[in-house]
Amino acid sequence: MSAPLRIAALSAWHVHAEEYAREAQNHPETELVAVWDDDAERGKALAEAVGVDFAPDLDALLAREDLDGVTITTATTVHREVIGKVIAAGKHVFTEKLLAPTLAECDDLLEAARSAGVQVTVSLPRLSHGYTVALREVLEAGTLGRLSYSRVRLAHNGSTADWLPPRFYDPAEAIGGAFSDLAAHPAYLTQLILGTDVTVASATYTDMTGRGVEDNAVVTVTSPDGAIGVVETGFVTPASPFSIEVQGTSGTLTYGLGADGGMLLDTGDGAVALDIPADAPNPFALWVQAIRSGEETTENLERARALTALVVAANTAAAA
Repeated sequence: MSAPLRIAALSAWHVHAEEYAREAQNHPETELVAVWDDDAERGKALAEAVGVDFAPDLDALLAREDLDGVTITTATTVHREVIGKVIAAGKHVFTEKLLAPTLAECDDLLEAARSAGVQVTVSLPRLSHGYTVALREVLEAGTLGRLSYSRVRLAHNGSTADWLPPRFYDPAEAIGGAFSDLAAHPAYLTQLILGTDVTVASATYTDMTGRGVEDNAVVTVTSPDGAIGVVETGFVTPASPFSIEVQGTSGTLTYGLGADGGMLLDTGDGAVALDIPADAPNPFALWVQAIRSGEETTENLERARALTALVVAANTAAAA
């Protein structure tokens, strides 16, 4: 077996920073070797938590010949700068969503990565969960007929329970609030259901806790075939509700809405519970595989790009 890939975690800005750092520790083919952050105190705290060295100089870290790749959990606003440096250094990139604040920056990074032979993968984890595997099977079989409606909801109480860090409410760093962050998951699932060519029809954002960015949001999209999709999110919900509803001319599929929270399919003869298969390989595992094989995670990057376009369009619609 090849030697483990040596990985550094870049920044503890995002709440998932430790999670991805530990993923590099726990995967059998990767080894976490360092943490960097432009905020030394924050970076040292993460380095101590995961038991590796803190690297104060990003350029020096990226110049290390024994470094193979990095996880990116910086603010999205500095993705273009930081990921650009990583690609220029020839290191592979696993990054928190969004890949970049704009579609142009997203395309620039992907073009640079391909030219440099660098593998980039964006963390879109719910695409690999078992319920999504089951959802794909139903959609690909055409069981629901012509799709007419979908609704995907994901929310938590990060604002009302005050556990999100203050930087998540800085529009300059976070690019927005709940929709630019948490809504990425229901957004890319909506694009899985209705297609990546959906168009934003409306965006309603509210700021219930007065922090200056949206903490409650609903965005509607339409498909070229006339289907309507609803993307719901927020930081002001006591529990963490996650649910999927898909309507078609021949049936209905729901997940997370029944008493047991399972997946139900109704094609006219009553609802039938579907078995949820095991998860598919997650984005981090796909990234490691891409580094080993030299073949990029094509679907992941296509969906990451489409997600960027949808979030930018939603933010623009909400501002208007």
